[in-house]
Amino acid sequence: MAIQKPSIPKGTRDFSPADVAKRNFIINTIKNTFNAFGFQPIETPSFENYDTLMGKYGEEGDRLIFKILNSGDFTQGVKQDDWETKNTQKLTPQISEKALRYDLTVPFARYVVQHQNELIFPFKRYQIQPVWRADRPQKGRFREFYQCDADVVGSTSLWQEVEFVQLYDTVFTALNLKGVTIKINNRKILSGFAEVIGESDKLIDFTVALDKLDKIGEEGVIKEMIERGISHEAISKLQPIFALKGALAEKLTALKEILKTSETGLKGIEEVEFIAQKIEQLTLQTAILDLDVTLARGLNYYTGAIFEVAAPAGVQMGSIGGGGRYDDLTSIFGLKGISGIGISFGLDRIGLVMEELNLFPESLSNSIEVLCINFGNNEALQSMKLLKELRKLGKRAELYPDVAKIKKQMEYANKRSIPFVVMIGESELTKNTFVLKDMLKGTQKEYNFNEVNEALFQ
Repeated sequence: MAIQKPSIPKGTRDFSPADVAKRNFIINTIKNTFNAFGFQPIETPSFENYDTLMGKYGEEGDRLIFKILNSGDFTQGVKQDDWETKNTQKLTPQISEKALRYDLTVPFARYVVQHQNELIFPFKRYQIQPVWRADRPQKGRFREFYQCDADVVGSTSLWQEVEFVQLYDTVFTALNLKGVTIKINNRKILSGFAEVIGESDKLIDFTVALDKLDKIGEEGVIKEMIERGISHEAISKLQPIFALKGALAEKLTALKEILKTSETGLKGIEEVEFIAQKIEQLTLQTAILDLDVTLARGLNYYTGAIFEVAAPAGVQMGSIGGGGRYDDLTSIFGLKGISGIGISFGLDRIGLVMEELNLFPESLSNSIEVLCINFGNNEALQSMKLLKELRKLGKRAELYPDVAKIKKQMEYANKRSIPFVVMIGESELTKNTFVLKDMLKGTQKEYNFNEVNEALFQ
């Protein structure tokens, strides 16, 4: 019987050494910026209790959470009626007590509640770990991917929003990813829209539909709103929203007229205006700040500012970052009065964008800088002594493990794009020297054993 070829689940990927090097380059750039802005690292488990995650992401988000079957006989203790009627809403919590984390924000809220007596507020944390979503795989959308989050809890100051815009700008500038657009909106503005059209009780339905404007267009949004029970009369009042154009300041001016009867909506405009004015005075390096009033992100927990980062113009990719303020998130775990705001970097999508724009440094592909040719045990031992010195000097170096033909070992160096080859044969062993060959130039030179530093750093 033929052996079935192994495969991996849809929406997941294997990563080659080159892929990992590129991912680490992005992670280290983000991590360095987080540290520079005063954030501290934490980590949480890859899976949480079922009740911790469910009900925190809205109807659509809950469906995308990967549930973990209880170990052993997972049917034990299941109510017979629920089993026979296949009532998934009641059945799932009985057979699945754990679930893979959907994002890093809700686990962080749980962390804050559990460790509140140990933390110093305001508490600034960053977290870089994988998350899982049972989404439909497509370009830039995976079922397993990394998130890079930064959050601040314990402060209601809008200066945090200003700092997060600067943090985004600093990271993308460091990655040479210029021209990204940091879209901003405010949940209060969305609430204001729902209020002025007389559909405040359908805020979630309204925002879930509106958030899909860039995917399904104005007609698609209107159709979904009708399906969600929003009246034609209410929808007609939304037309000015779809037509908002111009610079950020011009959009804010138009919004003030649209939301003039909504105190909540005007408060949201005031908050966005504060952030925009301060950013204008501080200036951004390469990013662009813009207002997108359709931005809702479909999540239940944002209460103030909402962020989403779009790739540079011309690159077909979904958002590469996002976040917002969640003033009452910890209250879902019993801790009230703790305001929070956070942003996330879409590591995998950022990598795809940088790949498309050819922004990764060429040096990342050169994992090894020096290869020592293996001529035999005595020569290999001398090469190993040389390797110790090279590594002390910060060079990435290795010995070819087998005694093979020189042609084969040189081909190995070429295939791995190793720039330098060291040769210590019988003659060099006797003279206590080594030959260094520059693989790019095709030149070589002999050095005394104690001239390692001169050979590689001249």
